[in-house]
Amino acid sequence: MKLAGIVLIILGVLAFVYQGFTYQTTEKDAQLGPIEIQHQQTHDVPLPPIVGGALIVGGIAALAFGARSKL
Repeated sequence: MKLAGIVLIILGVLAFVYQGFTYQTTEKDAQLGPIEIQHQQTHDVPLPPIVGGALIVGGIAALAFGARSKL
């Protein structure tokens, strides 16, 4: 539980700092025999701050319950 809590807290902090991520895909527009026309499209995936907060709270809870269960 301790490792899972630490990972959740780190992911929560990263979600607060970056507030999303982007990725690129290659789209094929046309193909005429051996000739292809393509373009790259960038997609943005925003992460609301509530996601980062929920991850941090979940990580703290996992650390607290993990420490409590060993007593």
